[in-house]
Amino acid sequence: MRDDILQVSFADLELMSQGVEMDPVLNQVSAYVDQHPELVQAVEQRLQEGLKNSTTGRRGLTGAQVLLSWILMRIKNWDYRELAERIRDGITLRLFTRFYSNPVPRHTAFHRGHNRLTSELIRRINDALLQAAVQDGLEDGEASRGDTTVVEADIHHPTDASLLWDTVRVLTRLLKQLRQLAPHQLPRYPKRTRAAKRRMYELQRMTASQREHQQVPKYRQLIAIAEETLKNARDAVKLTPAAGRTSSDIFIIEALRKQITDFCGLGDRVVDQARRRVIDNEQVPAAEKIYSIFEPHTSLIKRGKAGKPVEFGHKIYLAQTRTGLITQYWVLDGNPSDEDHVVPSIQQHKATFGRAPKLYANDRGSYSADNIKACQQEGVACVSIPQRGGQKTAEREAFEKSPEFKQGQRFRAGIEGTISVLMRGRGMKRCLAAGKKGLELLVGLAVLANNLLRIAALLLEKIKKKAKKKARPEAA
Repeated sequence: MRDDILQVSFADLELMSQGVEMDPVLNQVSAYVDQHPELVQAVEQRLQEGLKNSTTGRRGLTGAQVLLSWILMRIKNWDYRELAERIRDGITLRLFTRFYSNPVPRHTAFHRGHNRLTSELIRRINDALLQAAVQDGLEDGEASRGDTTVVEADIHHPTDASLLWDTVRVLTRLLKQLRQLAPHQLPRYPKRTRAAKRRMYELQRMTASQREHQQVPKYRQLIAIAEETLKNARDAVKLTPAAGRTSSDIFIIEALRKQITDFCGLGDRVVDQARRRVIDNEQVPAAEKIYSIFEPHTSLIKRGKAGKPVEFGHKIYLAQTRTGLITQYWVLDGNPSDEDHVVPSIQQHKATFGRAPKLYANDRGSYSADNIKACQQEGVACVSIPQRGGQKTAEREAFEKSPEFKQGQRFRAGIEGTISVLMRGRGMKRCLAAGKKGLELLVGLAVLANNLLRIAALLLEKIKKKAKKKARPEAA
């Protein structure tokens, strides 16, 4: 672990004397992080957890380098390779990430450093950043708007046939690796990947008339192949509890046995789901379905969108203030109704700012009579949520035509632009990280990058206003 303060070289001083400066927004982000060292200290503590002696060994990345490089990665929406190349080639990016003229490591070093962070740590940093913005007078919490979006998981479109094929090919590959390490303990199991793949393609290419007579027999064959592969995999796990000649072999074998056991459990769910849906013609509840053996946390989400009627991933609730700071982000399970998040959002806003917002705006999907009443009881002066369905009373009709309600709906529309920026500019459209923890980490970092950019913009506006005030007396 490197010391957090790197010595500035003569080359850095020469570049600074020549007027090499960062982009104004990045400069404000860097300065704000320097003004709040608790953000970097939280990352530094997480990097040192589990280390016997953090001052010995290879010199790694500092807490500031890990945090700022990840913020830069989300701001620019780069991958690890491009991040390392851009920092290595850019003088101003070296200044931003605190590398200066020192060697920039390979992309794998950034990946290892970022893997040490957790979604809980990023949430604490976001909360600390929000509190700092409130204390600095950049945010007052007078207004709040909310909306939901979906972050897609990195999976292919799931069908029962493709999930059965995934189960067969993955377990067959793991069995091959296990047998290479313990050839004397395991027999040669039959390889059924070709047969499974052929039946999977046959099922996918069937016409509507062919499905009436050929679908169920083909699925029976594919399920039988998957069950045979599952049985062979479980036998292999039982036959290799103490296999391996060296300690490294034993470690790898144990990891393979754990992988096989985990995939067998998911494969059982896939087989049961396919049998119930196709052979027994049963309607399987969405909560009991599995959409990927690689990302089993994935949920099916229907939001009534014309372009995407069905999405696979996780629903995200976001709450934003008038200044553009995202104060709340929740990664939700399943496909809960939008109206379930209104009251918890108001209560968390009160916990953050000490009072309810004067204006709360959301779309009609969040409307319910109980929500309107609860918001008013919590102290919200204007609840700008359009009524969804039903006959409107004269009082409700007049309220929705009032200037304050319309102003609230115009304010609400601004969160759509923020969601678009998060999706296309911060990499939240599709999560390439593994597991639900990886998705939560991606969302938290995208929110952190957004909030830092908004704070930087607010600080730049303050500087411009001060400069105009100073220029006015001179002009007079």
